[in-house]
Amino acid sequence: MHLSRIAPVTHSPRLDAADDRGKLAPMPIDVPRWRAELPLVERTVHLVNHSLGPMPRAAEDELALYAREWRERGVRAWSEGWWESAVATGDLLAPILGVASGTVAMHPNVSVALSVFLSALDYPGRRNRIVGVEHEFHTDQYVLHGERKKGAELVVVPSDDGIGVDLDRLLAAIDERTRLVLVSHVLFKSSFRLDAEAIAQRCRETGALLLLDVYQSAGVVPLELARWGVDAAVGGSVKWLCGGPGAGYLYVDPELAPRLAPTVTGWHADAEPFEFRPGPIRHAAGAWRFLTGTPAVAPLYACRPGYRMVAEVGVEAIRARSLELTGRLVARADACGFEVRSPREPASRGGTVTLFHPDGERLCRELVARDVLCDHRPGSGIRFGPHFFNTAEEIDRAVDLLAELAAGRGA
Repeated sequence: MHLSRIAPVTHSPRLDAADDRGKLAPMPIDVPRWRAELPLVERTVHLVNHSLGPMPRAAEDELALYAREWRERGVRAWSEGWWESAVATGDLLAPILGVASGTVAMHPNVSVALSVFLSALDYPGRRNRIVGVEHEFHTDQYVLHGERKKGAELVVVPSDDGIGVDLDRLLAAIDERTRLVLVSHVLFKSSFRLDAEAIAQRCRETGALLLLDVYQSAGVVPLELARWGVDAAVGGSVKWLCGGPGAGYLYVDPELAPRLAPTVTGWHADAEPFEFRPGPIRHAAGAWRFLTGTPAVAPLYACRPGYRMVAEVGVEAIRARSLELTGRLVARADACGFEVRSPREPASRGGTVTLFHPDGERLCRELVARDVLCDHRPGSGIRFGPHFFNTAEEIDRAVDLLAELAAGRGA
């Protein structure tokens, strides 16, 4: 089976706004249908989609297909789709990212994807700064600190409130000394959403490159990376895409790609890999030039049902549903007296709401023990991330149970 022959469904129905009474408006999303495709949600309140989305039922079938191809086709499977899988699977993801086919390379995780992209950069003269923001995810920080050995200077724009970053301050930090801006579209602790289009415009004005981490937005916030002018983006499938681990990705603008020659590379990225020439590499075109070694095929099978599901439901519809459910979370938290450490303005909020309690780590464990799945981040709070298949009743149950546990009344 050739993955390149599989086409995603891309229609995007929209949701009406919630009415003035705070009730959810009628949804074009067939929630019962999709819940039936996600076995875990049948028995749990799954509000941890910002960390690990539930497995679609079809993912098990895809993994069985991979195993059957390995068993029955053996080495022939490479020429029957496996070799192309790292780019063909990226083509399934491309409409969700708002980019063209042939521009997304799949990798095991963001650490690898970042390292590949950064290996193609130098930091000449006075243009040696990398601009980031406070509260960035640690993988991005760890990889960026390694760039200092190549002469990079790191500039971190602080957060005044521990939730978001002032856009004007961030834009002012990007100047003619900036080589690269690396920021998350949605910050993982607070779910604060940065204005990627404004940042991309500022980067164009100053000649800097923008590398956007969309891990916490892909699949829950509409993305138009090509239209916004984003130079490159990284992310993974574990969260809102319901694609499981092992399927990270790297997008590079097709106009920029030919000017980059990654040194973190491998034979999969060579223009003629089966010629087995001695080095140096002759990079392939498009997304292929950003690959490394032999692809990890099984995760590329497992992630496909999640991509198809998100594409069919439509990210615009998912976003509208997400804002309704997170808005309900904020309102219920306020009513129960919890401190909300996520943006209250819907346009600034991703798909998660973080609630602070001084005993939050224990309360989170208590919730999980009662099959209400959430997580806790130190210095921030308990994170709840409803997805399009969650219900208003699940929101109410989660916050009410949290209030009972905080008051010492949880059964």
